[in-house]
Amino acid sequence: MNSKTLFDVIIIGGSYAGLSAAMTLGRSLRSTLVIDAAQPCNQQTPHSHNFLTQDGKTPVEISSIAKEQVQQYATVEFTEDFAISGQKLENEFQITTQSQQTYRGKKLVFATGIKDQLPDIPGFAKCWGISVIHCPYCHGYEAKSKKTGVMATGERAMHYAPLIKNLTNELAFLTNGGEAFADNQAEKLLQHNIQIIDKEISEVNHHNGHVHSLSFSDGSQEPFEAVYAAVPFIQHSEIPTQLGCELTEQGYLKISPMQETSITGIYACGDNSNPMRSVANAVATGNMTGAVVNKHLADEAF
Repeated sequence: MNSKTLFDVIIIGGSYAGLSAAMTLGRSLRSTLVIDAAQPCNQQTPHSHNFLTQDGKTPVEISSIAKEQVQQYATVEFTEDFAISGQKLENEFQITTQSQQTYRGKKLVFATGIKDQLPDIPGFAKCWGISVIHCPYCHGYEAKSKKTGVMATGERAMHYAPLIKNLTNELAFLTNGGEAFADNQAEKLLQHNIQIIDKEISEVNHHNGHVHSLSFSDGSQEPFEAVYAAVPFIQHSEIPTQLGCELTEQGYLKISPMQETSITGIYACGDNSNPMRSVANAVATGNMTGAVVNKHLADEAF
C-alpha cells in the first residue's frame, strides 16, 4: 500500500460500525482505508443476539462475513495495524500507526468502540461477556428465569430493575460495598421481591466463564447463574480527543444527529458515541455515517 495515497476516507476500527460505513462508501466508489487492530471488545462473547439474520452467531462469524462482503468493493482497502496518533493538516488528516506507517485522508471516521474498565474481582474478567453481562437485550433471553444478580446502585439500578425483573423472578441487586440505595428505591425493590445484598464481592466463582456463585468479603457465598454489571469505560482510541473532538459528560464522543463530531471532517459511529451498545445499532450508525460522509464529499466536488 502506498502511504502517499490520499484516501477519500480513513476509517479507524473495522468491526461492525466500521465495516458498515466502509460498505456504504465502497458502494459509492469512495477510496477508503480501514485501519483495524483486530481487538473487538466482544471477542470473548460466545454468541451475538438480537440482530436480524444473524441471531445466535458468534461475533467473529458476523464480522468475518461482513469483511468478506466489503472486500468485494475495489475502492476499499484494509490494513491490520493500530492507529496511535492523528494530525489535522490544511485540507486533510494524517494518521500514524503503531508500525510507523502514515496515511492521509480527506475525512476521518472513528469506529473505535470503548474499553471496559473491569473491577479487580477474581473471576470477573473470565466471565465478562459470557455470564457476567451488560445488556438485557443482547443477553437477557439466554439468562431468563435464572438466579440473577445486578451490580448496580442508584438510578442505574432502577433503570435495570424493571427490565430484568421481566425476565426472571430470582433477582438480587449487589451494591458491592458501594453507594447505598435511597429509602424510596430500596422500598420499591423490596415491593417486587428483589433482594438487596449490601456486601463487597470478593470473587466470581465460575466454570469456564459460567458463573455458579459469588463469594463475599464476610466469607459468605450466594448461588447465581448470571450477573449484570454496569462498568465504567474509556474511549478505545485517544486520537479523537487529541484532534479536539469533544466528549459528552458520560464519556462518549459528542456527535450531531448526522454522526459528525465537533471537528469538521471527523465522524464517529458505534459504541464510542452511542450508549445503545449492540451489533444492530453499530451497523445502523455505520451505515448512516458512510452515507453522510459520501454526501459531504459529493457536495464538495460538485
